[in-house]
Amino acid sequence: MSHEHAAKDLDRRLLWSALLNLAITAGEVAGGILSGSLALLADALHNLSDVVALVLALVARVVGRRPPSASHTYGLKRLEVLAALANALALFAVTAFIAREAFHRILQPEPVKAGLMLTVATGALLANVASVLLLRSHGHDDLNVKSAFLHLLQDSLASLAVVLAALFSGTKVGPYLDPVASLVVGFAVLYGAVSIVWQSVGMLVEAVPRGLDLADLIRRTDQTFAPARLHHVHVWEVGPGQRVLTAHVSLPEMSIAASEEIFGRIKAFLHDTWSIEHSTLEAEVNGCGEGRECGAPMEGSGVRSEE
Repeated sequence: MSHEHAAKDLDRRLLWSALLNLAITAGEVAGGILSGSLALLADALHNLSDVVALVLALVARVVGRRPPSASHTYGLKRLEVLAALANALALFAVTAFIAREAFHRILQPEPVKAGLMLTVATGALLANVASVLLLRSHGHDDLNVKSAFLHLLQDSLASLAVVLAALFSGTKVGPYLDPVASLVVGFAVLYGAVSIVWQSVGMLVEAVPRGLDLADLIRRTDQTFAPARLHHVHVWEVGPGQRVLTAHVSLPEMSIAASEEIFGRIKAFLHDTWSIEHSTLEAEVNGCGEGRECGAPMEGSGVRSEE
């Protein structure tokens, strides 16, 4: 499958997932009101946040594919990071609302219509699982799609909790299971939101990408392409999966053609080993006057993540 075809396929999957979750939201709102179930209403809010997440993910992907321009030389991939961050922050708000209502219901438990609650919750669970299956192969490398995928996965687990609460609503502890299920939904939301916020902020402050050891990158590159040596190294992500590196390369005196040949091999090595899509290398014969401490510390001195 070509990259363009795969991108359009993912766009369609995001759109279908959004429409499916919109239907789930409407059904759970109606079911929650009619059955008196707070858990269903909480899950409806969660599904509504899924709709927002999926729509933002789709819009960000479409806008993010616009080519670089004179005013946006890296393109608009950073919009995907902002969308993922907005999704996660919305989840915090949903969690706060759910928790407040759940604690109030625990103090003053109310009966629910178990049959209607179970029917709606089961339908929502099946629809959520279908949404997860639509995106299961796409929720790994793209942070924005991962954000939407986590929304759906957590909502499937939340719907399962609502189903269990409905099944046991007729027991002695039944009146308490509905608000407890609401709290399960809330904690599931919070767990995913924290992870997405952490990754999004890391990209926005141009931290070294997660899983990349800068000291190891410098050491292995120096060993592979000696006597060339890297310093003043900076690595960050412009957007999900779009890693960028800039560095100075100390070289012995050689022709321009020879230095370009080494640079080409270094860039290929960086791409194949650390998935760095774009490298900018500056050749130096006499150095920049600050050695390896110019932008990256000496080996053994530690590497700051913000470099």
